[in-house]
Amino acid sequence: MFLVEGNKTIKEIPASTYRINEIFSVNPSDLILESQSITPISSAELKKISFLQHPKDSVAVCELKEESLLKETGVQLILDGIQDPGNLGTIIRLADWFGISQIICSDDTADFYNPKVIQASMGSFLRVNIVYQDLESYLAENTQPIIGTDMNGTSFYEYPFPKNFNLVLGNEGNGIRPEIEKLLTDKITVPRFGKSRATESLNVAMSAGIILGQIFKQK
Repeated sequence: MFLVEGNKTIKEIPASTYRINEIFSVNPSDLILESQSITPISSAELKKISFLQHPKDSVAVCELKEESLLKETGVQLILDGIQDPGNLGTIIRLADWFGISQIICSDDTADFYNPKVIQASMGSFLRVNIVYQDLESYLAENTQPIIGTDMNGTSFYEYPFPKNFNLVLGNEGNGIRPEIEKLLTDKITVPRFGKSRATESLNVAMSAGIILGQIFKQK
């Protein structure tokens, strides 16, 4: 089981492949779902069961689902050791925004059922297929181009992105690990225009948003 918090996201669950087991709400009349009973609770009780500092309305206990790989994905994201739950949640939200149907995560990437990931994704986890794999084995068998982000790569403004490919985003501190880097077919970077060297790199979720915007501009 995992928790989903907030009426807005909870209302979207029935249209997804996830199943709700229980719902607890301070105001059940605000959250009417077909064939779903809701247990009324007090604000004090909600605060005890919520992972949020200032919970608002409801918490749903949902069932984990079995992972399954999608075969036809077009552009898909490959996450190599992303550790910060906020970054992972934001990347899931970006994938949903740009119509990316699948994200492949390394086994040591943050758990996407982490409450902080679910919250940061703002419901987008319901629409993006997320699968954990041994990346080295998965990419070695994958036939699509494997493009990785790297400070020394080609400017992504000048790079002619193919129609279908894997975009690899590396760990916040260490980037893409060597065994994955050797499988890359190309490297791209977001070029720096500012003169200050105080900013060493971009946040990984920020980089993902900038790059995806350029990719889909070309499309």
